[in-house]
Amino acid sequence: MQTIAYQKPYPIDETNIFKMVEQATPIATGHDLLVAVNAISINPIDIKARQRTAESNTAWKILGRDAVGQVVAIGEKVTNFKIGDQVFYAGTLNRDGSYAEFQLVDERIVGHKPQSLTDAEAAALPLTSITAFEMLFERLKVQDLVAGQSRNILVIGAAGGVGSIAVQLLKALTDLTVIATASRPTSTQWLQQIGADQILDHSQPLVPQMQQLGLDLPSYIFSITGTDQHLAEIAQLIAPQGRVGLIDDPEHFSIMPFKAKSVSIHWESMFTRSVFQTADMHEQAVILNKVATLVDEGKIKTTMNKHLGRINAENIQQAHSLIETGQSIGKMVLEGF
Repeated sequence: MQTIAYQKPYPIDETNIFKMVEQATPIATGHDLLVAVNAISINPIDIKARQRTAESNTAWKILGRDAVGQVVAIGEKVTNFKIGDQVFYAGTLNRDGSYAEFQLVDERIVGHKPQSLTDAEAAALPLTSITAFEMLFERLKVQDLVAGQSRNILVIGAAGGVGSIAVQLLKALTDLTVIATASRPTSTQWLQQIGADQILDHSQPLVPQMQQLGLDLPSYIFSITGTDQHLAEIAQLIAPQGRVGLIDDPEHFSIMPFKAKSVSIHWESMFTRSVFQTADMHEQAVILNKVATLVDEGKIKTTMNKHLGRINAENIQQAHSLIETGQSIGKMVLEGF
């Protein structure tokens, strides 16, 4: 099978980081599906994994988490899928990724593709949907507000892939007021289109902007990017007994500023369930199927923003370069070999 692979953590301005490499097609056993990959999307975790590769590495590595495709073989323990099913999923960190013609993926983290979307449109959703859903409804538990609590949530860095689906899930499944942040006219316009109630500029101090809105302190803050930059303001803005969640990798994070307000801090990695094979691993399939239903009911839409063409080395390197600029909106998708 064809794969788009790399060996070294070269900087993105290096030429030919990725190469087309022929590898053996894997065999499905156990809970695995063998999926013929039709479309993929590129995520920041792909860039981080590439950059963290050891300089001494000589093996060909296949990145890529999000994929949409067709099941072409199943393992003997598979119960929820059959050959021919159209699926979407985000894979896991400790197995070969989706930059390949065929990929093995555990059925417990796979959903049935939304029927109303093209393969490319569906490929934008899995990783970010799982990340946003787990953070909002399992870590922060936004559905568990009690009487008297502020019904506001602040989403910092909301115009990217995770933020774009988080805003939509909040509008579709809760009655919270969604205060989102962006820093450019294009990203502000994007957030308006997907339903954010208020939009702040995170390149400027957030506290005075919140004060100008005249809203109660948010019960929840979901910090997607720039947690280092905004940490002091997050501690100031969060309501007493509120909940703060983050998914980025701040170099320094002191929990002490949150003690006086009895604030809880929540980390989210959507790979926890698959990497550690947790007992509730199958919940990711449940989440993806819920997302597919919401899409097909017209309650949320794809976050695909750029279609970069076919799945090849050149286009994947272009996608990595665009994400590394930190200016991407929504998701970038590639389709077909």
